[in-house]
Amino acid sequence: MSREYTLQRAPSAAANRIDYAAELNEQQHAAVTAPPGPLLVIAGAGSGKTRTLTYRVAYLLENGVDPRNILLLTFTNKAARQMLDRVANLLPMDASGLWGGTFHSIGNRMLRRHGSALGYTSGFTIMDREDQKDLLNSVVASSGIDPKEIRFPKGDVLADIFSFVVNTERPIEELLAEKFPYFLPLLEQIKDVHVRYERRKKKANSLDFDDLLEKPLRMLKEHEEIAAFYRRQFQFILVDEYQDTNKIQADFIDMLAAEHQNVMVVGDDAQSIYSWRGANFQNILAFPRRYPKAQVCKIELNYRSVPEILQVANAAISANTQQFRKQLSATRLTKQARPAMVALNDGGEQALFIAQRILELRDEGVELNEIAVLYRSHYHAVELQLELSRRGIPYQITSGIRFFEQAHIKDVAAFIRFVANPRDEVAFKRMVRLLPGIGGKSAENLWQAWEESLDQDAVIVSWSERLLPMSVGARAKRSWQQLADTLDEIAPDGEPKQPTEMIMSIVEAIYDDYAKANFANYELRKEDLNQLAGFARQFKDIHEFLSQLALISNVDAESAATQASDTEAVNLSTVHQAKGLEFYAVFVIWLTDGMFPSTRSLDTREAIEEERRLFYVAVTRARDELYLTYPHMRLNAGYGDMFQRPSRFLKEIPTTLVEDWNVRRK
Repeated sequence: MSREYTLQRAPSAAANRIDYAAELNEQQHAAVTAPPGPLLVIAGAGSGKTRTLTYRVAYLLENGVDPRNILLLTFTNKAARQMLDRVANLLPMDASGLWGGTFHSIGNRMLRRHGSALGYTSGFTIMDREDQKDLLNSVVASSGIDPKEIRFPKGDVLADIFSFVVNTERPIEELLAEKFPYFLPLLEQIKDVHVRYERRKKKANSLDFDDLLEKPLRMLKEHEEIAAFYRRQFQFILVDEYQDTNKIQADFIDMLAAEHQNVMVVGDDAQSIYSWRGANFQNILAFPRRYPKAQVCKIELNYRSVPEILQVANAAISANTQQFRKQLSATRLTKQARPAMVALNDGGEQALFIAQRILELRDEGVELNEIAVLYRSHYHAVELQLELSRRGIPYQITSGIRFFEQAHIKDVAAFIRFVANPRDEVAFKRMVRLLPGIGGKSAENLWQAWEESLDQDAVIVSWSERLLPMSVGARAKRSWQQLADTLDEIAPDGEPKQPTEMIMSIVEAIYDDYAKANFANYELRKEDLNQLAGFARQFKDIHEFLSQLALISNVDAESAATQASDTEAVNLSTVHQAKGLEFYAVFVIWLTDGMFPSTRSLDTREAIEEERRLFYVAVTRARDELYLTYPHMRLNAGYGDMFQRPSRFLKEIPTTLVEDWNVRRK
């Protein structure tokens, strides 16, 4: 019989040991010093989650756990580095052997060591998104799919579809039915492309980003000796932001912890807001069921916000039925000022109010970069971007590029620019390159032919009579006919219709199909275009509309140039992008049913509860001042001014916790 022999770490000098009771509050201390075994730590917003994880790592090391036996999983490599740096500052010992990083980086390390079990050499290539898109487009081109017959998804969209399949571990047909129903008729072709794509990657000894999750898990499932090796190595597993894990990440953790079950997961179920990108809320909710011996610790002491804001936050999340109930309490003193509830006439007045209040806060000594405006969707900030630009208030957009600079906005605007000025070469080429079968060279040839026709007769009577005689390839003939018909519809006899009508016709006739095939976030871009059509209602003349767009873009460009040397700028962001951030003052805007919560979320309880969690995240970004605004009216492309009901989330907050602001205009 073999003898078991354990190597012990040399103990640290007693003088260097950490006084955990003095360094941590009572709730943090209970989590940090918990005995081995499964542990779920529900860490409320602003409660010191990172501090708790850092001290847990230090506690394990001080108690003789070898760094090589600890695995720390985070969602960014930066987060892992910061935690390990803090541990190094706390302890005099070397912890360099600890495995810390993102799920993908850990998967990469495992495959470099043992990937030969799946047929990959250690020098495999990791494709970036551009490489992946190019390979997928190449696979489609070689698979016999005729783009003249069907509008097949482009490489970017296919990459997103296959990524969802990996991260959610769901069949392609199920995923298409839920997220991309317009591609269901192409199911068999998409499956075939997926099979061919996997073969091509394997042949090239290449992996895409999602393979760094899928391949290590498959390796552990199919090769017990490798799984046993890593289970022995990783005696303690710690996971940050567990509420954001998807199905495959949870399975990866469970596989490694199957024997010892020394897994500590830290997160906040009330901040689970990423189901749209594959995160599975049930991972954190069902943890005690998957690990029946799990201890649950709650950390509810908030170091960020004043009590008045936390009272609103607690009320905001209380209606959710699926949650670990907790009550955030404040370490900070009261400000004697309740969060503001602000009703406004429309989006324009909302923008006026926010811009004026921002300037007042600046006069009170609050720096602009300590102010944030948060919204549910990017297009909610259109009027605000205009107002801030007009007033010269610098701003930066955390959630992406400025509204009018987005590709889909500029694509649709190109049609209108061309109709307004048939000699606009840039608009013409951008417009025709949206059509199947027309690339850069074809667009140049078509422009030369168009320019020649204008030189002969500049008066446009019929777009079809001018365009249809021009020579286009067989693949483009059908869409060229559609383009001619659409131009005849939006500008009959060369006379442009009202901008809103033009936008709606362009989207319906041409751009909707293009967007479905080219953008994985098609629904969001469609909302943006609806907003553009609504914005255009205030302009009766096409030239006035285009002039306004150009002026806005130029002001924005100047503002961006100024911000390059100016650290002060108001933060504009979707709530999703703002998670993890905090600001002195926060404005949460467009709090109306259909906007926040979004229309798409109103059908199911699960979706509404995620929207409520999103609202909770928005509220808990504020440290000192919080403004909740809701316009009564909204410009709509097809129906005129639409009456808006205040968000159901506002109605769930007791009136005693907020202060109503009555806004009047001089």
